[in-house]
Amino acid sequence: MLDAPHQAEELDGEITVPVEAADAGTRLDRFLAERLGSMTRSQIQRAIRLDLVTVDGVVACKTGLSVRAGQEVVIVPPPSLPTRALPQDIPLDVAYEDDQVAVIRKPAGMVVHPAAGHPDGTLVNALLSRYPEMQRLDSLRPGVVHRLDRGTSGILVVARTPLAREALSEQFLARTVTKGYVAVAAGSPKLDSGCIDQPIGRHRSDRKRFTSVDPLPPTRSATTLWRVAARSSAPFSLLAIRILTGRTHQIRVHLSAAGHPVAGDEIYGSGRLPPPLSCAAGGPQSGRPLLHAALLVFTHPSTGKRLAFHAPLPPDMAAAVAHLFPAFSADRLGCIEFFPDPGTSEGGGR
Repeated sequence: MLDAPHQAEELDGEITVPVEAADAGTRLDRFLAERLGSMTRSQIQRAIRLDLVTVDGVVACKTGLSVRAGQEVVIVPPPSLPTRALPQDIPLDVAYEDDQVAVIRKPAGMVVHPAAGHPDGTLVNALLSRYPEMQRLDSLRPGVVHRLDRGTSGILVVARTPLAREALSEQFLARTVTKGYVAVAAGSPKLDSGCIDQPIGRHRSDRKRFTSVDPLPPTRSATTLWRVAARSSAPFSLLAIRILTGRTHQIRVHLSAAGHPVAGDEIYGSGRLPPPLSCAAGGPQSGRPLLHAALLVFTHPSTGKRLAFHAPLPPDMAAAVAHLFPAFSADRLGCIEFFPDPGTSEGGGR
């Protein structure tokens, strides 16, 4: 007897639908129409055009995309949000821009796109002001192909054209984009490097959290490579991190499960910082995990050139690193060799 498919789950206005083996090869719009009795196929196609559907965290660009077993599809029903984001004059830290893409250094505290509880004041609203032509994209999330958590600072790329959006989305789905992070973590790992390869799913008692320890099915594969970049006399370590998948809260979930949560993380850790930092001017603010997306490497959609971009530590995290790891040189964050190498036995060690 075949197992019944996992039911779609709604949380904070988003509906999550796992792809079962029997669904493999089905068109995305048809798959959602069959699994969601509350939405018509035309409504689903509109949601896809508005960039309100993601597959494994990557914005779906085609209604005819074939889904694969094990993927997770998330859809925001169009009636639950405005159909178009509005431009707002919000300053942006632009690392690079051309007629196809823009690379942005996102500050901690900025939400990437409008969502429940955050209708404006987002990165998307700022992008529409700087790049008015993006308003022609019929989308609530124009240009967005990947995200950073609100509390995470660092580098991300956005697409300025449909061609760039499709090309970048394909790279993220194929996992050919290199993503390097740095985190201040609680404690001191016994090993110098490692690979955390644990599926992630919803927490059994707190449905707004994710976990890799006895999660609710369905789960999603997740791989995090880490290496100790510096140790401190205080109970904290500086970790260089590279993720091979892009699950929600992945780094924070995996480090918490390993017993070394990200410092300042109030959801997956204690949220506490050592008194010298919490009291120091310019020190990290409560509730801001000390996690930073430092490096991003991708292939340009039109030129085919491999491009690498770096985001220096923001002032709050730089203050924490300088206090805890005075001998560490932040210049190393701009080198791909600083981050774990997936070709080594433990995923780290460079």
